Amino acid sequence: MTARTRGATITPLQRSLATASLATAFDPNQPAPQRRIRLAAALPPVLQQLLAQGRIDRRPRFGDNGFDGMIEQWTPPDGITQAQAALARQSLEDLHASVLLPADSDHLLGRVLTLLSHFPAKGLSPEIERMMALDWAEDLGEYPAWVIDAAARHWRRSRKWRPSIAEMRALCEELCAPERGLADRLGALAAAAPPEFHATESHATDPRSLTAGALRRMG
Repeated sequence: MTARTRGATITPLQRSLATASLATAFDPNQPAPQRRIRLAAALPPVLQQLLAQGRIDRRPRFGDNGFDGMIEQWTPPDGITQAQAALARQSLEDLHASVLLPADSDHLLGRVLTLLSHFPAKGLSPEIERMMALDWAEDLGEYPAWVIDAAARHWRRSRKWRPSIAEMRALCEELCAPERGLADRLGALAAAAPPEFHATESHATDPRSLTAGALRRMG
């Protein structure tokens, strides 16, 4: 089944093929800009075009301590159709089902326990250590396995002290920012189409319903 819009033909991709395409294009060992470029190139051409046509606005962000960097807001182009929005929604689901799929709980817990073992804390029993690791697993459970692995590798190679959960979450956010940014843009495309109007079958085909409606308005 195909849908024609604005002179272009949009053919919905089979879910398994689309997910495989994104997963194949993704290489977590590449630098962040290259990862995002490869993922965008694996999307359907019509989505690539719409992503390129969007508008980027940058404005300063202020926190408790004053200026806290710049934030970027992406706005989709005008005229997004229902077919294009549906394609963006499917691609977004595929991205979450592959590249952004949360880590398996066993993998996550094992990675956390291993990382903490590199920075042993004095005076903590093994049971307390395991309970702390469970807290870590809960607070990091939204991130993919490749993000958790990269964050743990970065920390043990560059730090001399035991990390806090907040520090690891900040590092994970930074590591997957390009992929989450792409997901945000696909989500904006998916939500950009105007809502469809669905007339009920009874009101569309039964003249008596039209008469009843007119009488209610007159009364």
